[in-house]
Amino acid sequence: MPRKNSKSMSGHQSANPKSEVWLTPPEILTALGSFDLDPCAVTPPRPWPTAQMHYTRSDNGLLKPWDGRVWLNPPYQTHEIRKWIARMADHGIGTALIFARTETQHFAQHVWPACDALLFLEGRLHFYYPTGDRAAANSGAPSVLCAYGVDDADALAGSGLPGAFVPLKLRAFVFGFDSGTWREVLQQWMKQQTGAVHLADLYRAFAASPKARRNRNYQAKIRQSLQRGPFERVAPGLWYLQEQERCNG
Repeated sequence: MPRKNSKSMSGHQSANPKSEVWLTPPEILTALGSFDLDPCAVTPPRPWPTAQMHYTRSDNGLLKPWDGRVWLNPPYQTHEIRKWIARMADHGIGTALIFARTETQHFAQHVWPACDALLFLEGRLHFYYPTGDRAAANSGAPSVLCAYGVDDADALAGSGLPGAFVPLKLRAFVFGFDSGTWREVLQQWMKQQTGAVHLADLYRAFAASPKARRNRNYQAKIRQSLQRGPFERVAPGLWYLQEQERCNG
């Protein structure tokens, strides 16, 4: 639990040495998939990895290069969170976990205009201690996952985490099916087909798209999106867009 004199929770390591260290619930990381970098990670030993690469407080992750998909659970003190969320918005690829304080300056400047989607999590999270033990008390405020980039918006939409998913950017389909979540582009493509389509045909249709080039695991993303609807598996490897979605198109 937070110390009495601590004004707020820190995501991992706080610049304030008197504050506690709180770890992301592992089920959130599992639901969102793998990350390349956590620039605000707890000092080892850590009970579980949050990314392929970790920067700790001693590394000063704000000054280090950020590459690939970033997981960010930043210090929650006002003077700290602004810096981290601003850097995340500038990087533009990854997901951040912060309190859902939509009236704050950092939310107005670096979340609403910069994110592709938000997931306002149901209830209040129980963070974890560096030992791997779950805190008895909840976080004291609702939390939100902020997705920067189309692929991270896709991950939020398909995560299965309980809460309210809010897309923030309406995307035009440019050069065929370039942007939008995988669910959106699959719906758009299948609305133009007659009857059920083979999974192999979907792979071929999207193999050369910019969206697939951004994600080497695009075939897995297609399968994942199909399983989460509004699609129906009518035979092994054969999928159909449900009638209601087809008619609404």
